[in-house]
Amino acid sequence: MRFIHIADTHLGAVPEAGAAYSEGRPGEIWDAFERVIDLCESEQMDLLLIAGDMFHRQPLLRELKEVNYLFSKLTHTKVVFIVGNHDYLKHDSYYRGFKWNENVFPILSSETTCVPFEEMGVAVYGFSYDTREIRKPRYDLISAPGDYPIEILLAHGGDEKHVPLNKNQLAVNGFSYTALGHIHKPQIVVAPPEHPELEEPVSPAVYAGALEPLDVNDTGEHGFIRGEITKNRIALSFEPAALREYIHLEIPVHSSTTNGALKNRVRSEIEERGIQNIYKVILNGYRDPDIVFELGQMDQYGNITAFVDETKPSYDFEKLLEENPDNLLGRFIRQYIGSEEGSVEYQALCEGVQALICR
Repeated sequence: MRFIHIADTHLGAVPEAGAAYSEGRPGEIWDAFERVIDLCESEQMDLLLIAGDMFHRQPLLRELKEVNYLFSKLTHTKVVFIVGNHDYLKHDSYYRGFKWNENVFPILSSETTCVPFEEMGVAVYGFSYDTREIRKPRYDLISAPGDYPIEILLAHGGDEKHVPLNKNQLAVNGFSYTALGHIHKPQIVVAPPEHPELEEPVSPAVYAGALEPLDVNDTGEHGFIRGEITKNRIALSFEPAALREYIHLEIPVHSSTTNGALKNRVRSEIEERGIQNIYKVILNGYRDPDIVFELGQMDQYGNITAFVDETKPSYDFEKLLEENPDNLLGRFIRQYIGSEEGSVEYQALCEGVQALICR
């Protein structure tokens, strides 16, 4: 049985994107979702598993119709999804009562529910959020009943407010696979055994991560999980699929760095890492105290969401000592002068002098 596992697609979100991409970024979230569906169709996948937060907030009726149309393009793939904490089942949610295509099997109960596929020997289990928060570790109480050769758990959570998870419990819950959502970084919680015939039974559990990154802290690759379950083993792989990546770009600054030099350095670093990506630029080090960085001029491609200036002024300590030979400032400089730039002593010298000058 072959499947694709996605989560946290957050359709309807308006991600941080910088001037160049902000207008089109919401549409790119939908495009990424459609690309996965097209892949399921082209490869005739058996299941598409969506582990919660398909929408960023309560879906509009027209949005459910759009998603249902995309699902209707699938001629072989069955779709199973749960609802997470962002698009939870409010009493007046359009999820309730919506008529889905015959290949779509939503789990819209707040109690654990089974969706069986007899022809594949597969059953998918899970429950949906009917409130923003679920603080009880409910997945600790769910285990595979063993009624089908392949049993999969769809789960959404992993922090104290959203169904806390116990890694050890997931490892022994008996499911062939636990498809996790809520944490946006893809990661293996419980790895499948390399040689299952030689080891104790282990239930693999994996976060697919967000299909596309949504904010400046969603760094790293994003995509989906491809899986294949056979009689004796499960094969899993992560496939990057995001159109853009958020990158925290640290730029070291020195006392000789000018605005022009910094601008060229930022441009060069962005070109090397990809101008399609979105950046948070962090400046650190010691600058000439006469220099004021004009950060607005640095965003040459319109893909910088934030500048963080953590630089500190690097003073002419020899001159300051000459001008202040006997006062507190001079005595302080005399203790540290000659320290190597970048050392702890040099950092103490810069911060101490700045504090004494500005007091």
